[in-house]
Amino acid sequence: MAQDASAPPRYRWVVLAVGAVAQGANAAVFLGLPAITPQLREHFGLSLPQVGLLLGAVNLGTMLTLVAWGAAADRHGERLVMTIGGVGAALCLALAAFDGAVVAGVALVGVGLFGASVNAAGGRAVLTWFPAERRGFAMGLRQTATPLGAALAAVVLPVVALRAGVPVAFLALAGFTGFVALAVALWIREPPWAVRSGSGRHGVVLKDRDLVRLSAASGLLVVPQFTAAALMVELLHDHRGVAVGVAAGLFAAAQVAGGFGRLAVGVWSDRSATRVQPLKALSVLVAVGFALCAALDRAPVWLLAAVLVPTAALALCWNGVAITAAGELAPPGRTGIALGMQNTANYLSATVTPPLAGWVAVGVGWPAALLLAAAAAAGARVLLAVPFAARQLAPELP
Repeated sequence: MAQDASAPPRYRWVVLAVGAVAQGANAAVFLGLPAITPQLREHFGLSLPQVGLLLGAVNLGTMLTLVAWGAAADRHGERLVMTIGGVGAALCLALAAFDGAVVAGVALVGVGLFGASVNAAGGRAVLTWFPAERRGFAMGLRQTATPLGAALAAVVLPVVALRAGVPVAFLALAGFTGFVALAVALWIREPPWAVRSGSGRHGVVLKDRDLVRLSAASGLLVVPQFTAAALMVELLHDHRGVAVGVAAGLFAAAQVAGGFGRLAVGVWSDRSATRVQPLKALSVLVAVGFALCAALDRAPVWLLAAVLVPTAALALCWNGVAITAAGELAPPGRTGIALGMQNTANYLSATVTPPLAGWVAVGVGWPAALLLAAAAAAGARVLLAVPFAARQLAPELP
């Protein structure tokens, strides 16, 4: 049953705008908090490994509840799910401001548990509102909010934490998250053609071979993405002697280029015969790029950077198309759980990749870490080789 049968088709842009802001707010937490790592260490008295565990708590909570939130969105709609999730995340962020490291860690797990609602339900809202020929662009726009939200948090949070303290930084995030939850409650609606699911039968989605294969390929594509995110500055600065400001600037350039690349790839997928075709091409390009970076490990640093920056940007571009493909592969009324399944693979890989890639870089060498990223992208291309079933999320929309 739709929540608002009178909502005009152009209302889809309101839903997209609110969904993108919600996605950016979520990214400001799980990708923005690492920007205040030194302040967190000082405030809580933590070692570097301990603060790593603290920051990883958000990803842990998110990974555990993505499928459950997706199933809830399929049954009860996006507005209820995202509002509850946003309010819960805001309360947990506020709790993190008022006690020690243990309570903060538990609170951040709670932030992930509630914040995961945005990933599954927000994607379902966009995919339901937009017709097939615009879904790639719409989802690319929504996913561009992730690096933009992270970048904004990386600029603002350190200033707040330095001038007012870590508790105020947590409260600022709580206030913003709560404001976004209010916007969701006021402006997110379902279109008249939305299909709700009943209870049970989630195994139909979780056992779908195409969705499992797409989710596995997505998880593998996260490996080069998060290898670059975690190690690019370290590679250029500590390993090759680039000034830290220049290394950080090159990293930021790759992030911005990758964000706009998500839009371009989304448009490409709208004009392609299949969503999977751009994923195949990107998998090859990323694999070749990281392999070339490994070969250029001792080349002049300008040459290494000239290959590394566009490769890191390409490693960001695939995400929106993969989410769109997962939604279109889902049976009617099961879009949320399909997106939750695909995102779970992403978050699992995002949790494992930084420590694994760092261990390989230190224990084996930087070329080996780069080749690991290349091998993961090549593995994704192998998984995508078998044709996917031709399915459509919904009939042609107004």
